[in-house]
Amino acid sequence: ERRTAPVIRIALTKGRIEKSALEILKACGYDVSELETKGRKLIFRTGNLEIVLVKAADVITYIDRGVCDVGFVGSDTINEHGGNFYEMLGCGVCRFALAGLRGQDFYSGYRHKVVATKYPVVARKYFSEKGVDCEIVRIDGSVELAPLLGLADAIVDIVETGATLRENGLEVYEDILPVSTRCIVNAVSIKLKNAEISAFLRRIEEAKGR
Repeated sequence: ERRTAPVIRIALTKGRIEKSALEILKACGYDVSELETKGRKLIFRTGNLEIVLVKAADVITYIDRGVCDVGFVGSDTINEHGGNFYEMLGCGVCRFALAGLRGQDFYSGYRHKVVATKYPVVARKYFSEKGVDCEIVRIDGSVELAPLLGLADAIVDIVETGATLRENGLEVYEDILPVSTRCIVNAVSIKLKNAEISAFLRRIEEAKGR
Protein backbone atom coordinates (compact mmCIF):
# COMPACT_ATOMS: atom_id res chain seq x y z
CA GLU A 1 0.00 0.00 0.00
CA ARG A 2 1.39 3.38 -1.02
CA ARG A 3 1.82 5.81 1.89
CA THR A 4 1.19 9.51 1.31
CA ALA A 5 3.45 12.09 2.93
CA PRO A 6 2.09 13.50 6.20
CA VAL A 7 0.08 16.66 5.66
CA ILE A 8 1.70 19.91 6.73
CA ARG A 9 -1.03 22.16 8.09
CA ILE A 10 -0.34 25.83 7.40
CA ALA A 11 -1.96 28.81 9.14
CA LEU A 12 -2.07 31.75 6.78
CA THR A 13 -2.88 35.38 7.62
CA LYS A 14 -5.63 36.86 5.46
CA GLY A 15 -4.92 39.97 3.37
CA ARG A 16 -1.43 41.35 2.63
CA ILE A 17 0.43 38.30 4.01
CA GLU A 18 -1.94 35.92 2.23
CA LYS A 19 -1.11 37.51 -1.13
CA SER A 20 2.63 37.35 -0.42
CA ALA A 21 2.46 33.72 0.76
CA LEU A 22 0.40 32.60 -2.23
CA GLU A 23 3.03 34.06 -4.57
CA ILE A 24 5.66 32.05 -2.69
CA LEU A 25 3.62 28.82 -2.82
CA LYS A 26 2.91 29.35 -6.52
CA ALA A 27 6.65 29.81 -7.17
CA CYS A 28 7.22 26.53 -5.29
CA GLY A 29 4.97 24.75 -7.78
CA TYR A 30 1.85 24.40 -5.62
CA ASP A 31 -1.57 24.86 -7.24
CA VAL A 32 -3.13 27.77 -5.33
CA SER A 33 -5.93 28.52 -7.83
CA GLU A 34 -8.59 27.43 -5.32
CA LEU A 35 -7.29 29.94 -2.80
CA GLU A 36 -7.28 32.74 -5.37
CA THR A 37 -11.00 32.20 -6.00
CA LYS A 38 -11.88 31.05 -2.50
CA GLY A 39 -15.16 32.80 -1.69
CA ARG A 40 -15.95 32.15 1.99
CA LYS A 41 -14.03 28.88 2.27
CA LEU A 42 -11.38 28.76 5.02
CA ILE A 43 -9.58 25.39 4.62
CA PHE A 44 -7.83 24.26 1.41
CA ARG A 45 -5.71 21.31 0.27
CA THR A 46 -2.89 21.48 -2.27
CA GLY A 47 -0.39 18.63 -2.58
CA ASN A 48 0.65 17.58 0.93
CA LEU A 49 -0.36 20.99 2.36
CA GLU A 50 -3.55 21.86 4.20
CA ILE A 51 -3.94 25.64 4.32
CA VAL A 52 -6.11 27.38 6.91
CA LEU A 53 -6.99 31.09 6.55
CA VAL A 54 -7.10 32.90 9.91
CA LYS A 55 -6.64 36.37 11.39
CA ALA A 56 -3.07 37.53 12.02
CA ALA A 57 -2.90 37.14 15.81
CA ASP A 58 -4.64 33.75 15.56
CA VAL A 59 -1.80 32.36 13.41
CA ILE A 60 0.44 32.57 16.47
CA THR A 61 -2.24 30.95 18.67
CA TYR A 62 -2.67 28.02 16.25
CA ILE A 63 1.10 27.51 15.99
CA ASP A 64 1.67 27.86 19.76
CA ARG A 65 -1.08 25.32 20.51
CA GLY A 66 0.17 22.84 17.91
CA VAL A 67 -3.04 22.93 15.84
CA CYS A 68 -0.98 24.01 12.80
CA ASP A 69 2.59 23.06 11.91
CA VAL A 70 3.68 26.11 9.93
CA GLY A 71 2.42 29.68 9.82
CA PHE A 72 2.86 32.68 7.53
CA VAL A 73 2.51 35.88 9.54
CA GLY A 74 3.87 39.41 9.51
CA SER A 75 6.80 40.29 11.76
CA ASP A 76 4.54 43.14 12.95
CA THR A 77 2.23 40.55 14.54
CA ILE A 78 5.19 38.72 16.09
CA ASN A 79 6.53 42.00 17.52
CA GLU A 80 3.09 42.83 18.93
CA HIS A 81 2.10 39.43 20.36
CA GLY A 82 5.24 37.29 20.77
CA GLY A 83 4.92 33.49 21.03
CA ASN A 84 6.75 30.19 21.42
CA PHE A 85 7.85 28.94 17.99
CA TYR A 86 10.77 28.84 15.57
CA GLU A 87 11.16 31.68 13.05
CA MET A 88 12.54 30.05 9.92
CA LEU A 89 12.69 32.61 7.11
CA GLY A 90 11.30 35.90 5.86
CA CYS A 91 10.41 37.70 2.65
CA GLY A 92 8.41 40.62 1.29
CA VAL A 93 9.73 43.55 3.33
CA CYS A 94 7.82 46.76 4.10
CA ARG A 95 8.15 48.88 7.28
CA PHE A 96 6.67 50.39 10.42
CA ALA A 97 6.77 54.18 10.20
CA LEU A 98 5.85 57.28 12.17
CA ALA A 99 3.65 59.47 9.97
CA GLY A 100 1.42 62.51 10.21
CA LEU A 101 0.16 65.62 8.48
CA ARG A 102 2.43 66.80 5.67
CA GLY A 103 4.89 69.53 6.63
CA GLN A 104 4.52 69.13 10.42
CA ASP A 105 7.39 68.57 12.87
CA PHE A 106 6.20 65.93 15.33
CA TYR A 107 8.97 66.59 17.86
CA SER A 108 8.68 70.40 18.00
CA GLY A 109 6.98 72.28 20.86
CA TYR A 110 6.23 71.23 24.40
CA ARG A 111 2.62 70.15 23.99
CA HIS A 112 1.64 66.64 25.12
CA LYS A 113 1.88 64.33 22.08
CA VAL A 114 -0.73 61.73 21.12
CA VAL A 115 0.02 58.85 18.73
CA ALA A 116 -2.65 56.58 17.22
CA THR A 117 -1.82 53.04 16.14
CA LYS A 118 -2.99 49.46 15.69
CA TYR A 119 0.33 48.39 17.25
CA PRO A 120 0.58 49.91 20.77
CA VAL A 121 3.34 47.53 21.93
CA VAL A 122 5.60 48.47 19.00
CA ALA A 123 4.81 52.18 19.40
CA ARG A 124 5.43 52.25 23.18
CA LYS A 125 8.74 50.43 22.79
CA TYR A 126 9.86 52.80 20.05
CA PHE A 127 9.10 56.02 21.96
CA SER A 128 10.43 54.59 25.22
CA GLU A 129 13.79 53.84 23.55
CA LYS A 130 13.85 57.41 22.18
CA GLY A 131 12.97 58.83 25.61
CA VAL A 132 9.85 60.52 24.22
CA ASP A 133 6.84 60.70 26.52
CA CYS A 134 3.59 60.47 24.57
CA GLU A 135 0.11 59.00 24.87
CA ILE A 136 -0.63 55.95 22.73
CA VAL A 137 -4.21 55.53 21.50
CA ARG A 138 -5.24 52.23 19.95
CA ILE A 139 -7.22 52.44 16.68
CA ASP A 140 -8.48 49.31 14.94
CA GLY A 141 -9.84 50.91 11.76
CA SER A 142 -8.29 53.38 9.31
CA VAL A 143 -5.58 54.88 11.49
CA GLU A 144 -4.94 57.63 8.89
CA LEU A 145 -8.12 59.36 10.11
CA ALA A 146 -6.64 60.10 13.56
CA PRO A 147 -4.40 63.08 12.57
CA LEU A 148 -6.94 64.29 10.00
CA LEU A 149 -9.65 64.56 12.67
CA GLY A 150 -7.33 65.96 15.36
CA LEU A 151 -7.40 62.83 17.53
CA ALA A 152 -3.62 62.37 17.32
CA ASP A 153 -0.47 64.26 16.34
CA ALA A 154 0.86 61.26 14.41
CA ILE A 155 0.36 57.58 13.70
CA VAL A 156 2.51 54.46 13.83
CA ASP A 157 1.51 52.10 11.04
CA ILE A 158 2.79 49.68 8.40
CA VAL A 159 3.79 51.45 5.19
CA GLU A 160 4.36 49.70 1.86
CA THR A 161 4.27 52.26 -0.96
CA GLY A 162 3.05 55.27 1.06
CA ALA A 163 0.26 55.88 -1.47
CA THR A 164 -2.52 55.84 1.15
CA LEU A 165 -0.64 58.39 3.24
CA ARG A 166 -0.07 60.71 0.27
CA GLU A 167 -3.70 60.49 -0.85
CA ASN A 168 -4.77 61.67 2.63
CA GLY A 169 -2.29 64.54 2.98
CA LEU A 170 0.05 62.61 5.26
CA GLU A 171 3.75 61.78 5.02
CA VAL A 172 6.30 59.53 6.70
CA TYR A 173 8.28 61.35 9.39
CA GLU A 174 10.68 58.48 10.07
CA ASP A 175 11.01 54.73 9.61
CA ILE A 176 10.80 52.63 12.76
CA LEU A 177 11.29 48.97 11.94
CA PRO A 178 11.31 46.73 8.86
CA VAL A 179 8.30 44.41 8.54
CA SER A 180 8.42 41.14 6.61
CA THR A 181 6.37 38.03 6.03
CA ARG A 182 7.75 35.41 8.42
CA CYS A 183 7.47 31.64 8.24
CA ILE A 184 7.10 30.23 11.76
CA VAL A 185 7.07 26.55 12.81
CA ASN A 186 5.63 24.76 15.83
CA ALA A 187 8.40 23.45 18.10
CA VAL A 188 6.96 19.90 18.25
CA SER A 189 6.08 19.72 14.53
CA ILE A 190 9.67 20.46 13.52
CA LYS A 191 10.65 17.23 15.33
CA LEU A 192 7.71 15.00 14.36
CA LYS A 193 7.57 16.14 10.71
CA ASN A 194 11.17 17.22 10.30
CA ALA A 195 11.76 15.71 6.85
CA GLU A 196 8.51 17.08 5.38
CA ILE A 197 8.82 20.57 6.88
CA SER A 198 12.52 20.83 5.98
CA ALA A 199 11.73 19.84 2.38
CA PHE A 200 8.92 22.44 2.28
CA LEU A 201 11.22 25.19 3.59
CA ARG A 202 13.91 24.21 1.07
CA ARG A 203 11.38 24.60 -1.76
CA ILE A 204 10.60 28.10 -0.50
CA GLU A 205 14.30 29.06 -0.29
CA GLU A 206 14.90 27.74 -3.81
CA ALA A 207 11.88 29.62 -5.17
CA LYS A 208 13.08 32.84 -3.51
CA GLY A 209 16.51 32.41 -5.11
CA ARG A 210 15.15 32.14 -8.67
